[in-house]
Amino acid sequence: MSKKQALGKGLNALIPTGGEEDRGPRGSFLCAVEQIRSNPDQPRKRFNEQALESLASTIREKGVLQPLLVRRVGNRYELIAGERRLRAAKKAGLEEVPVLIRDAEEADRLELSILENIQREDLDPIEEARAYKEMLDRLKITQEELARRVGKDRSSVANTMRLLQLPREIQEDLSSGRLSSGHARAILALDREVLQLKLWALIKDKGISVREAERHVQELKAGKAGKTKPIAPVDPDMQSLQDELCRHFGTRVMIQKGKKGGKIQIRYSSDEELNRLYTLMIP
Repeated sequence: MSKKQALGKGLNALIPTGGEEDRGPRGSFLCAVEQIRSNPDQPRKRFNEQALESLASTIREKGVLQPLLVRRVGNRYELIAGERRLRAAKKAGLEEVPVLIRDAEEADRLELSILENIQREDLDPIEEARAYKEMLDRLKITQEELARRVGKDRSSVANTMRLLQLPREIQEDLSSGRLSSGHARAILALDREVLQLKLWALIKDKGISVREAERHVQELKAGKAGKTKPIAPVDPDMQSLQDELCRHFGTRVMIQKGKKGGKIQIRYSSDEELNRLYTLMIP
């Protein structure tokens, strides 16, 4: 199997199973943390400190369960995949972590790092879109080839990359979790920035649903936005409670109030994030 075929199979196909470093499970060995430098191509830019502390607590108790993927650079090592685990291990005070060595060229390093984050759903939508763009620019491949390598269909990759067309303010809200992907896609349906910003402000100020945002898009396109019925503002007390829950859980929380009760939606992006939320709710 060629190297590029292996990349298309996912992260598991990239991990060596033997060789001269075969000192532990699946060829891993312990490496001093100070000998590992971060990956300059790390696509993930935002790291939730509360989530890192939770992972560090788990690592103190059970250790790093999955080896980090590294490559040799001189007499040291450069991280390819496992930035969160490395940061949490440092917080936990570990001096050594399990690693696996892979001989990777620069293009492979970029691809492997993006691949791991995407498969673990660790990237926010804007980070994922920027990672795709960087792969296209640096690897000189088509969207079809990119989609094959990351295991997604071409339309999904294209729609994700379209998020980079949004104004900077909207991208920041999407990246931080203050704006949902559904709302962002509704805003993208508008081709003028002034209208995109207008709808974004309405979503923030009124807390309208994705369906309501899509309806408003149609009205804006038809030039009828000024004739729409006013949307009732969000209850300030409910908004304050929602903001407090977001701060407590360190993730996006939505309260949807109905006639007789309602529901609370808590967003998580990975199994590790789910475990962290479980620990917060059930100590």
